[in-house]
Amino acid sequence: MREEEVHRLLTVAAEDVRPAHAAAAGWERARRVRRARRAAGAAALAVVLLTGGTALALRPADPPPPATTATPDRSPVPHPVSVQTIPADLAYPGRPLGRLGDPVGATLSARPVRRALALYQPIDPETAVEGRIRVLGDDGLVRDLDVVTPAPTRDAGGNEAVPLKSGSLSPDGRTAAFAQTDEVIVVDLTTAAVRRHPLRGYLEHVLWSGSRLLVGDDDTTYDMDPHTGTSRKIPVSPWDVVAPDPTAPPNALLELGGTPPSLTRVRWSGDETHRGSGPVDFRALPRGHRVDEFYGRGWQRGERMARAGWITTDTMGGREGVALLNAETGVVTHLLDLGRDRSKGCCEVLGWDRDGAVLLRHAPGGLLRWQPETGEVTGVVQDLHGEVSLAAG
Repeated sequence: MREEEVHRLLTVAAEDVRPAHAAAAGWERARRVRRARRAAGAAALAVVLLTGGTALALRPADPPPPATTATPDRSPVPHPVSVQTIPADLAYPGRPLGRLGDPVGATLSARPVRRALALYQPIDPETAVEGRIRVLGDDGLVRDLDVVTPAPTRDAGGNEAVPLKSGSLSPDGRTAAFAQTDEVIVVDLTTAAVRRHPLRGYLEHVLWSGSRLLVGDDDTTYDMDPHTGTSRKIPVSPWDVVAPDPTAPPNALLELGGTPPSLTRVRWSGDETHRGSGPVDFRALPRGHRVDEFYGRGWQRGERMARAGWITTDTMGGREGVALLNAETGVVTHLLDLGRDRSKGCCEVLGWDRDGAVLLRHAPGGLLRWQPETGEVTGVVQDLHGEVSLAAG
C-alpha cells in the first residue's frame, strides 16, 4: 500500500465522531459512521504493523446513549383564576355614578356640564315608554337634554330602537352623538350647542374612536369628523367593531364576534386594507368553559378587551356572562358567570372605569362594577331601567 493511502486511512481513524442526535434515526446514522471509521482504522493499523510501523493502542469506543423519543407536552394550560360569579348580596359602596337615577335638577341649556359622567334614557319597564335623555355631570347634578330630542333609530325593515346607544358619550365626557336616519346629531355638552351632519342611510350605530366618530347602518361603517361632518367608509363591521382605547391609532380597529367567536385586526392605509383573523382562545379557562356568542359592544382598554356573551360553563350552556380577553393574543383570561335566570342579553358591557374595572348592565335595572384581577363585583346603582352611555372608554 502506498504511503498516501496509509496516511488517508490513519486520518479517517483519527477524526472526531460527529455528535449524535437524540432521535432514533440519528443514533442509527451515528452508529453506521462509527462502524465505518473503526473498520478503516483497523485496516490502517494492520498495514503499519506489517511495514514495521509503531503499534497503536486503540481505546474501545464508548457505547451510544439509548435512543429517546420526544414526548409532547400534554399538560393543560393553567388558568390564572377560577371563573368568577357575583355575590348573592351585592354591596353598593357609593360612587358618583350612583346618582344617575336621581331626579332631574336642571336643563342642559341652563347649566351645561364641565364633564358628563353618563347619559341615561329611562324606559318604563311596564309600558316600554321612553323618557327624555338625561345628563349626569361630574358635579352630581342630573340635567335634562333639552336642546334636542333625537328620534328613535330604525332599520330598513322599520324596526325601531331608542336613540341613546352605549357609545353615544365621548370618553372625555364633553360630547354626545346620536345616529339618526340620514343624519348624525352631535351635542357639545359644555356649551349645549347642537350640530347636525347629513349622512345617508338607516344609521343605528355610534361610538367614539379617539376624537372621531364611528357611525354605521346595518352593514356599513363610516369614520366621521364630529366637527365638520366629513366622513368616509371604513372596512369594519358596525356590529362587531370594538370601541377602541382612546389612545389607539386611528387606522387600526378590532372586530370581535361571529360563531364560533373570532378576533380580527383591521388596518388600512389609503385604499389598502389588511385583515388578520384568528379564533378566540379559551385554553386559559377551566376545561369546558367558553363563550358561544358575543353580544352588545366590546370595549378595549390597553391590551385588555371586555364583551358580554352567552357562555357555557363545564356542561351547562345558555348562561349570561362577560369575558375579558387579551387584545393581542385573543386569549380569554377571565370569565364572569352571571347565571341563567335573567332576561336574554341582560348584561351588556358599557366600558371601563379609571381604576381598570369593567362596568356592565345588570338587568333588570342595575349597573355593576367588576374587577377581574381580584374577582370583586359590586353594585353601582339599582333600579335603573333604560339605556345608559358612560364616559368610560
